[in-house]
Amino acid sequence: MLLNGSEIVVECLKEQGVDTVFGYPGGTILNVYDALYKHSDEIRHILTSHEQGAAHAADGYARATGRVGVCLATSGPGATNLVTGIATAYMDSVPLVAITANVALPMLGKDTFQEVDIAGVTMPITKHNYIVKKVDDLAPIMREAFAIARSGRPGPVLVDITKDVTAATCEYTPEKPVIEEPKAFINDAELAKALSFIKEAKKPFIYLGGGAVISGASKEVAEFSELIDAPVCDTLMGKGAFDGYSDRYTGMIGMHGTKASNLGVSECDLLIALGARFSDRVIGNPKRFAENAKIIHIDIDKAEINKNIRVDASLVGDLKEVLKVLNAKIEKKDHSDWMAHVKELKIKYPMKYEDENLACPYVIEELDRVTKGEAIITTDVGQHQMWAAQYYKYTQPRTFLSSGGLGTMGYGLGACIGAQVGQPDKICVNIAGDGCFRMNMQELATASRYNIPIVEIVINNHVLGMVRQWQTLFYGKRYSQTVLNDKVDFCKVAEGLGCEAIRVTSKEEVGPALEKAIALKAPVLVEVMIPEDDKVFPMVPAGAPISEVFDGDDLKKKEQA
Repeated sequence: MLLNGSEIVVECLKEQGVDTVFGYPGGTILNVYDALYKHSDEIRHILTSHEQGAAHAADGYARATGRVGVCLATSGPGATNLVTGIATAYMDSVPLVAITANVALPMLGKDTFQEVDIAGVTMPITKHNYIVKKVDDLAPIMREAFAIARSGRPGPVLVDITKDVTAATCEYTPEKPVIEEPKAFINDAELAKALSFIKEAKKPFIYLGGGAVISGASKEVAEFSELIDAPVCDTLMGKGAFDGYSDRYTGMIGMHGTKASNLGVSECDLLIALGARFSDRVIGNPKRFAENAKIIHIDIDKAEINKNIRVDASLVGDLKEVLKVLNAKIEKKDHSDWMAHVKELKIKYPMKYEDENLACPYVIEELDRVTKGEAIITTDVGQHQMWAAQYYKYTQPRTFLSSGGLGTMGYGLGACIGAQVGQPDKICVNIAGDGCFRMNMQELATASRYNIPIVEIVINNHVLGMVRQWQTLFYGKRYSQTVLNDKVDFCKVAEGLGCEAIRVTSKEEVGPALEKAIALKAPVLVEVMIPEDDKVFPMVPAGAPISEVFDGDDLKKKEQA
């Protein structure tokens, strides 16, 4: 059938099973929006308040559902406003297709109004990107974009379409989407080495990353941990891939990981990294990381092998498929002495916080209680992010959505909207700091426009908390530009944007406020006032080995000495 480019875009979205897109219209993309208008009964469009919000919402939708998220923007500033969201998705391996329109082909390269080489801008932060200059190329490129976004290690793809292509016509023939089957590209020699290391190990430890969530390998990870009789720690991105209530679980590893995880990994004789990339925030000093251990690395991206840490054996492929092969070949191990030692570490070094005043960890614990640990939690970036990772007990994958690699302040609210749209039966809560909330708080207007029932918790300490923590510990308490003690009233802002608002100033108010916010089934802001100098512990100084993890008690002893 004969269709114009804009109609082809919509038909390709339908082919790929897209039911929701997030975006903001403008001049060059008007033809696409006209086509969307005609298909509004098949594809829902969420108009965000800012293009960055659209990118974050598409990202949250993708993380919560496992499907490809889609965002749209016009040329120039519309396209560049997507960049932070695209980079966020790229760093955390999120499948996303960003569709932008550019000026007409004859006007490219002439500094035309709202012209930007968005393909050039996003080249380093996409798996692939395109500029479509011929209408006949449009459908094949759209299909390829979705295939690339979701295949292998997922990631964002950008499709930039010149405006004349959105109006030109050509023959269009529907096709079924090609879904790549997950594979394990196992080298027999590496497999034999890995099995030998597992057989010989006396103190194995499993280090779990975001790949376990992406591949849907929770069942296989649990089976693997039982077979080799090992404890399990996770990264920020790996939250929910392993049951947070399991006796084997030791908590997060790294800069704000638990002492049990950091000390246990430092003592182990075999570390098995599952879908993790050995981030600097995890390994600390690379020369001192797991220095007593052989290391097995399993990852879908061959480029990650030996990139940050030299390993002794590696298996490349989809984690779920690789673990199926491994699990079938492993004989049940017994490391009861090692497991008992790790249990002692957990008992000796529990997670704790100063609870005399209203503190964020208490809020997280109450949220866990009120939601029975079944909510989707999104976060922004900072102290609240770490507390949300430490004190909420995640038992299912795709329930903790956070910007891990890029550390994007302002990510959480848009992501929460996207998650709620993608998983409407779930309670979706964003936890933000007051600094982060300022970045994209206008997206509350998006939530109120569509009555998307999210709960936005703003942990307000009137400072940039994590930066202040570093200034306190390492910069002689010189609080340069981190104090936010101004006249902004977040509750009035929320009400002005069409949302309910609740302010919490005492511990007794937390539970009832959260219960009320969830029961309203509407967008609600809950502002929680906490002291400005609360700190996230445990902590590892940047560049130090993770074995040098310290907590508040250690800090007090050091100061007293």
